[in-house]
Amino acid sequence: MEQFTTPINRSLTLIQHKEMLTFGTDAYLLYAYLKKKAKGRAVELGAGSGVISLLTASAGKFEQITAVEVQPEQAKLCADNAAANGLSNQVTTLCANVKDLTSALIGGEVDAVFANPPYMTVGSGKANVSDAKYIARHEVLGTIADFAFSAARVLKFGGSFYAVWRPDRLPALFGALAQANLAPKRMTAVCADAVTAPSLVLVEARKGGAPDGFFLTRPLLLHENAKTSPLMDTPDCKFIYENGEFPDEYVRP
Repeated sequence: MEQFTTPINRSLTLIQHKEMLTFGTDAYLLYAYLKKKAKGRAVELGAGSGVISLLTASAGKFEQITAVEVQPEQAKLCADNAAANGLSNQVTTLCANVKDLTSALIGGEVDAVFANPPYMTVGSGKANVSDAKYIARHEVLGTIADFAFSAARVLKFGGSFYAVWRPDRLPALFGALAQANLAPKRMTAVCADAVTAPSLVLVEARKGGAPDGFFLTRPLLLHENAKTSPLMDTPDCKFIYENGEFPDEYVRP
């Protein structure tokens, strides 16, 4: 496979393959949405190249991260990226299907699970050139319900599950969370600008949480004007990219 290296920030670089899904805005926003627990343990489901785990580890948000990836080539790439960035002691790669994941496989329950899962149902959307990209985008090897139940199996009681998702499939996400005893606690809609409908949502849910206490934040606007500015230039976006986390107003009012 043809590969290339992309700088992520001042300290990290990412080896990527053209035939595999590449790093995008949704991955960076999910990383920034995670609440820090410096001595905690976390799991990433569907890690791909490992970019979210690498960002999370380098920022010290968790002490140990297990990056779970079902595709062997992607799992190897994730491990290679951890090694190339000197993060192998913090990020451990596990090649496994989320359906088979248990706390015993990763040495016990964890404080947080995060995922950028496949958004699309099988057969929807445009077919991709490579199977690797199709699997990354479509629920071929695991549905959102599989991801939610996997998170619930490995989380401590009160632990958090974070996901980035599509607004048009929110009913599937919330249904899966309810079945897995994961109570939604926070959600942020992501919009290109103030006049554009959301293209993504970021969600935080809690294992065993009460059904009340849900916080719908103000939307995150990526551009002042999406038609005229290619850069994510709003004050909130600038804060996120400079600090690797969302402003306090997106955590609790």
